[in-house]
Amino acid sequence: MPVSQRRRIPRLIGSLLLVATAGVGCGEAAADSGGTDGKAAAAEPEVRPLGRIVPVPASVTPEGEPYTLTHATRIGIDETSRESRAVGRYLAGLLRPATGFPLHIVDEAAAGGGIRLRLDREDTALGDEGYRLHSGAEGVTLTARTPAGLFRGVQTLRQQLPSAVERRTVQEGPWKIAGGTITDTPRYAYRGAMLDVARHFFTVDEVKRFIDQLALYKINTLHLHLSDDQGWRIAVDSWPRLTTHGGSTEVGGGPGGFYTKEEYTEIVRYAASRYQEVVPEIDVPGHTFAALSSYAELNCDGVAPPLYTGIKVGLSSLCVPKDVTYDFVDDVIREIAALTPGRYIHIGGDEAHSTSHADYVTFMDKVQPLVAKYGKTVVGWHQLTGTKPVEGALVQYWGLDRTPLAEKERVAAAARDGAGLILSPADRSYLDMKYTKDTKLGLAWAGTVEVRRSYDWDPATYLAGAPESAVRGIEAPLWTETLATTDDLDVMAFPRLPGLAELGWSPAETHDWETYKVRLAEQAPRFDAMGIDYYRSPQVPWE
Repeated sequence: MPVSQRRRIPRLIGSLLLVATAGVGCGEAAADSGGTDGKAAAAEPEVRPLGRIVPVPASVTPEGEPYTLTHATRIGIDETSRESRAVGRYLAGLLRPATGFPLHIVDEAAAGGGIRLRLDREDTALGDEGYRLHSGAEGVTLTARTPAGLFRGVQTLRQQLPSAVERRTVQEGPWKIAGGTITDTPRYAYRGAMLDVARHFFTVDEVKRFIDQLALYKINTLHLHLSDDQGWRIAVDSWPRLTTHGGSTEVGGGPGGFYTKEEYTEIVRYAASRYQEVVPEIDVPGHTFAALSSYAELNCDGVAPPLYTGIKVGLSSLCVPKDVTYDFVDDVIREIAALTPGRYIHIGGDEAHSTSHADYVTFMDKVQPLVAKYGKTVVGWHQLTGTKPVEGALVQYWGLDRTPLAEKERVAAAARDGAGLILSPADRSYLDMKYTKDTKLGLAWAGTVEVRRSYDWDPATYLAGAPESAVRGIEAPLWTETLATTDDLDVMAFPRLPGLAELGWSPAETHDWETYKVRLAEQAPRFDAMGIDYYRSPQVPWE
């Protein structure tokens, strides 16, 4: 059914609300699920120390007096730049509700002692996403080489303000930004999170909410898991039963749902407005019951199985010997590629236990070139290294610390042979893993993953034998076998997501659990202000 007919947003926050960092202390919360009981958070400092945010910036030089936002503050932009104007409107939309200030957007020269957003195309040291923020009593200047850099800098600016800035009603203030200079560039170009909308379906507005949460942490890639055994979530005109039948349910037998092409395009557009690239995933040849149930000819015996609403894996496979299988995959990739301006198509490839190794190799050898045929780059789970990844492919590693050495070496060998690596070790970065054995939501097949474990690893050295230069970045997957609402997503993503974002953005030399856990604890008032449920880990010194 289309998204417009869907249910539930238990607490839909406005589309400009992002998840944040900063603050000290938090209200009382439920021990397992997190969240607050409505009590006031502890007082925050009037001026947050410069750079005391998440992800921690590369370079921080505190100096001079803070800048204070007032009713007279203006936001100055380059009026010849459409992108600069859009970032200025975004910033004003974030700050106006809580401050009550008009924050007029003007040409940079007319900003006076306000906030200037400055594009400097010649400042190559800032790269594609870097920025420089200078704050003093006379004003704030945010400089970047690209609009994406301005957008990342805006996230730092808002985190320097009190957490009450996240509220949607006028708050008392004052609104001060500490004096000094931050110069910041990302460690990795690929910093992602994955949302599984196949096991449980999430509406366009719910996905937008997740996009906004990612944006504050400078995450730049949204991986959407659009198909699995339990549901097919993206309209394909040439195979319409994929959604009308295959999208009609979900884990546990709920109503399911799917995105029309217009709705998917809206998600892609919204992500782009937050400088995030969408990576759509169609998981093949396994994880395909929804497709097999929709079209009998995709099965080797020509018989469509019933829709599947359980959570076991490895039970399904497309019929590799049939020509119609490749017509099907070609059509799906062609239509999704046409809707997706980003560089990548994710073809899955994991847990194909019902596909023989020979068939798996045959299938991937035929399917990978189809991605290039439509102008995209292949991304696949690391089982893709059981065959030969095509030139330029990205391999997403989701193994464990205890994964057999031979499997790790196969992935490392592919990296040495030119494949790029996205690191998503399940026992470190899977946001659906239980925190402890008593966590009500989530799974534990990879073990339990407390907050420190999710933070305390180095992507550069994690996979022995893989060259550091092969690591393109990290991704935090959020699988939804047990997660059906945005509150469920919140409590499993937070507070682990911010730390994983820091691993992707901040320099290796800044990585330190003892200092990070304090900055993480200081985010609690912001979580509270935004109505975000979170897990109150005993490893974090919450107020």
